[in-house]
Amino acid sequence: MYSPELLDHFQNPRNAGEIAEPDGSAQLENPVCGDVLKLTAKINGDRITDIRFLAKGCVAAMACGSAITELIKGSSTAEASRVTPSDLTNVVGGLPEASNHASHLAVDTLRKMLASLPRR
Repeated sequence: MYSPELLDHFQNPRNAGEIAEPDGSAQLENPVCGDVLKLTAKINGDRITDIRFLAKGCVAAMACGSAITELIKGSSTAEASRVTPSDLTNVVGGLPEASNHASHLAVDTLRKMLASLPRR
């Protein structure tokens, strides 16, 4: 049902936790299923130098939280803003149709976090 890549992110999450005094932070909840994702990030110039996630919910939501941090860490904020749910789905080796909401939650949280950054 789940890909090996997705299960790896769930069983061995990358960048789990929360950054103290982040430059950007956002938390969203899927009101339908109750999944919650929080992203916090440190930015240097326009580069995402560190990003962490906290997630509560289904296997796919937790895996997508891990995967999105790994996908964008080190990228520019402009590059990060172009990440799509489809990009994230590819990183985790696909999602069952019933779990597609997880990639959307992760990308929506990322976009909200990027919008919270101070204008430079």
